[in-house]
Amino acid sequence: MSTAVKSIERTADSRLVLSEDWLSVGIGLAVFLLAIAGIAGVDLLGWVVTTSVWTNLGTALSPASKAYSSLGGAGALAATYVALLVVLSVAAAALKADVKRFAVAFTAVFALAYGSWVVGSYAYLAVVTPADLQKFGIGWSLKLTNEGGFIVALLLGIVIANFFPRFADWLKEAIRPELYIKIAIVILGATVAVTAAGRLNLASSLLLRGAAAIVEAYLIYWAVIYYIARKWFGFSREWSVPLASGISICGVAAGIAGVSS
Repeated sequence: MSTAVKSIERTADSRLVLSEDWLSVGIGLAVFLLAIAGIAGVDLLGWVVTTSVWTNLGTALSPASKAYSSLGGAGALAATYVALLVVLSVAAAALKADVKRFAVAFTAVFALAYGSWVVGSYAYLAVVTPADLQKFGIGWSLKLTNEGGFIVALLLGIVIANFFPRFADWLKEAIRPELYIKIAIVILGATVAVTAAGRLNLASSLLLRGAAAIVEAYLIYWAVIYYIARKWFGFSREWSVPLASGISICGVAAGIAGVSS
């Protein structure tokens, strides 16, 4: 009897937990709806921080919209942090995570991640064109664009994982790549849909290229990789399917599928 009661309690409890997929859809669409309010002349997200290429750190950060210029770079950064912390803490609570631990670890992750992005936007790393070299008064640059921040974050992650394993374990509570990537995919998908709807030529091009990509990925690459994995490497079906999906699709969605499998 007690076993049956516990089973019912676990089932009821699991129903109270939103799935990560639905959380991603909800958060992504909420951000998107706030963004498109700009069509009506209402800027609801202009306070979000943005980073520019810099030589003077004081000019690196600013609000995304001039309407919120009174916030300054530091204010926009703080507002962005608080907004992300609140939204993602609610998501963590819905996923039955330890919200306090998540919030503390997320603060560290946010600082490390955005710090990496700021460092990657340093002019000596990011500047690409000769005109920009002249603009910033520098003679050389690694020409990484501000996406060099990804490289900085990667190197930082390698150092933390290998030399500070306890710190890495502590950060795991806030490192939820599947949730973050799924939210980004929802926002990106909604943005592409709106852009395509406003530009007929782009929409038709997307449809044509999408159809070609489906044929290429699923009818050619997927089958070839699956066959090689099964016949040449002797992988099980459970391993061959996500491997074929990841290589044929090649993207964050494939990464999610692979990790989930």
